[in-house]
Amino acid sequence: MKTIRKRDLPGTTSTEPRAYEAPHRDLARSAACEGIVLLKNDNHFLPISDKCKIALYGSGAIKTVKGGTGSGDVNERESINIYRGLLNAGFTVTTKSWLEDYQQQYDTTRLAWRQDILSRCRSSASDFFEVYSTTPYYRPTGRMAEKTDAETAVFVLSRIAGEGADRHAEKGDYILSDEEEALLSGICAVYPNVIVLINAGGVVDCSFIDRYPAIKSVLYISQPGMETGNAVADVLTGKVTPSGKLTDTWAYAYKDYPNAKTFSHNNSNVEKEYYEEGIYVGYRYFDTFGIPVRYGFGFGLSYTDFSVKVVGVTKEKGAVSVEAVVKNTGDTFCGKEVVQIYVSCPTGKLEKEYRRLVGFEKTELLAPGESQTLHISFDVEQLTSFEEKTARYILEPGVYGIFAGSSLADSVLAGSLTLQEEIAAEQLRNICPVAEDFAELSYRETAAGEAVSARRADMEKKAQRLPCLAITEQDVSLAAVDYDREDELADSPEMELVQSLRPEQLVLLATGNPVRRQGSNIGSSGISVPGSAAETSDCALGAGLANIVLADGPAGLRLNKTYQVQEGKIVPAPFKKSFENGFFADDKDEEIGETHYQFCTAIPVGTLLAQTWNTALIETVGAAVAEEMCLFDVTLWLAPGMNIHRNPLCGRNFEYYSEDPFVSGTIAAAMTKGVQSVPGCGTTIKHFCCNNQEDNRTGSDSVIKERALREIYLKGFEIAVKKSQPMSIMTSYNLVNGIHTANSYDLCTTVARKEWNFGGTIMTDWNTTRDCTAAGCIRAGNDLVMPGQLYDHESIRQALADGSLTMEQLQLCIAHTVHVILQSNQYEDAESYRA
Repeated sequence: MKTIRKRDLPGTTSTEPRAYEAPHRDLARSAACEGIVLLKNDNHFLPISDKCKIALYGSGAIKTVKGGTGSGDVNERESINIYRGLLNAGFTVTTKSWLEDYQQQYDTTRLAWRQDILSRCRSSASDFFEVYSTTPYYRPTGRMAEKTDAETAVFVLSRIAGEGADRHAEKGDYILSDEEEALLSGICAVYPNVIVLINAGGVVDCSFIDRYPAIKSVLYISQPGMETGNAVADVLTGKVTPSGKLTDTWAYAYKDYPNAKTFSHNNSNVEKEYYEEGIYVGYRYFDTFGIPVRYGFGFGLSYTDFSVKVVGVTKEKGAVSVEAVVKNTGDTFCGKEVVQIYVSCPTGKLEKEYRRLVGFEKTELLAPGESQTLHISFDVEQLTSFEEKTARYILEPGVYGIFAGSSLADSVLAGSLTLQEEIAAEQLRNICPVAEDFAELSYRETAAGEAVSARRADMEKKAQRLPCLAITEQDVSLAAVDYDREDELADSPEMELVQSLRPEQLVLLATGNPVRRQGSNIGSSGISVPGSAAETSDCALGAGLANIVLADGPAGLRLNKTYQVQEGKIVPAPFKKSFENGFFADDKDEEIGETHYQFCTAIPVGTLLAQTWNTALIETVGAAVAEEMCLFDVTLWLAPGMNIHRNPLCGRNFEYYSEDPFVSGTIAAAMTKGVQSVPGCGTTIKHFCCNNQEDNRTGSDSVIKERALREIYLKGFEIAVKKSQPMSIMTSYNLVNGIHTANSYDLCTTVARKEWNFGGTIMTDWNTTRDCTAAGCIRAGNDLVMPGQLYDHESIRQALADGSLTMEQLQLCIAHTVHVILQSNQYEDAESYRA
């Protein structure tokens, strides 16, 4: 029997920085720099000297947004705002009085907002988090700009969003407020050179750029974590050359997005969300339908220039390799470039997007004149499309054009693949049937369709002069999934342990531990590690089964910054401890006993990490997170978040990676590989699936047809599972075609286990069973109900008693969780996870 490791009190009693902090902050800073995207740079205005004077304006100058709100927040030691970062770099900031005045305005208005929320909670039975998440704080803009002796001004446009509420396509959110417009107009009137920093978790309207010629440069800095200010200074001064690329399409206007009229609250219906755009999400829509965009998918400028030349296209055993030579053709700055590979698939029975991303790779840092050869591979199976009628992925005959470049817009035809006859690939089963039919977006018999046909014809003509390879049946898997096969754990040491336990122990192990938690909706639910999200039951310690701790993410570990210990025991902390960096920051409670400190690193948000397009860097970040997991006795990190950016207004887009499933799945796989390279640590990919809006997230029904479901919204999860086998998957709050995802056998068992061979544990999101049943979760193959409530236990007991749940179903779910626990860092001599 494996030996359970003795768990010490997490953290330290000293306020002095620990050994991990400095290198992890350096890594967070490097990652932030590499994900910042340069959107505009007239006449190479940037970089600028750190000796120049800067007039700094905007709410984000001192109240810089490091990340979004909700469970994805992190309670770090400190956060470097942009003002401090510029000072650290040596800049002289000439607007000190403006910044001090802004701080006073901010403090006054935020206090009033805070008091309003508290009074509303006291006067009604409203849940605190519900009121908090649906009552946004609108920051003051600050007084008008005044001319100083600086020639260059920096305006920081900040936005914050988070869990529980979607954004609005209105002034003050997606669009500049009137006050912000007036401030920016005043800045541009008195300063000849203006730099705009967009400090937001997602897309904002950028039409203001066209109105002010003084705006020379624009940087999308996103929400870069605790080292934001230092990272921004590194990029402004040219210490780091920007190499980030957008993972979303930035339209000219919000109305240009295909679901702009119907998304979330826009049509006053948050009960049902009809995915009428089908597969045409993000660039797949804009590129196919010929809609002009402001900044396209994969776009990002640099301080230097690069050439990309494809020198070979080969195929072996179903894998296509594109060989590209990248050269830094500039004469001053070092830099990195991303080569992106897209394929245009022929339309036949199934309508196709004009191009889809199938591969990418980032260069090393190249000096002026230096070159690097990249070999970017993709599988022929990535070119298949799902045919609902036959429940198969198919390849249709025709020419498959291969495009390569530094962005979608800049990609050029480099070769092609050809197929003479249709190939029907892996045989699947239909899942998640739609109860009501609806029309999906289509370009057939439209002007857009005629344009696509003309582009395809031109592409096929050019392809005749480029390398061409034939696709054969040997390039794809033709096997059918064995849906009737027995689960691998049905006859295993894990099952043997499970079968040795009493039925009541199994009931307890099917949920988080309701005894060892503090009853909060998010944040500090765990007891063993204060601020952790929850922990599993300790009812089977005598049988050698440890209990494990789970902590929120994905911008680092979400733990309480401090906690108290009295007589050797942790003093239960109030719920507000989990909001230390925000809502309750000013509360000074009397501290009981000895103070312990848990300083975690706040890394950049998910979108910015994806904008690095650097999987090696992401793996390094993941390994750093896992190091902190070990230090604080956390086994499962509730990250990465990887839902698709279906619409720019989703309140939680900052946590997620992209509008593209290949980017989402690849980055999530890299993060998982990094975390799980550290023995006993694991990730939890979330939220599975179609959690693409926050308004009414627990009751919203995502009504979607199977092709779009599989090709767009499940594909990223599929890639992450097959490439990295995460320890855990978290289901989402919403329904898919009328069934809560946590109660969906099709999603949890048919897809995740049977089709993808997922080997870890599947858990619910927190308190999902307020809207569905724990017994229903277990029947679906959702192994672990979190964070655990006494009524969950009763639901399972009742279902066992009336026969609607079998003991075998319960045992199998527990075996999946036991499989993860036995490989956790709660045992001596833990090894890296094996699915």
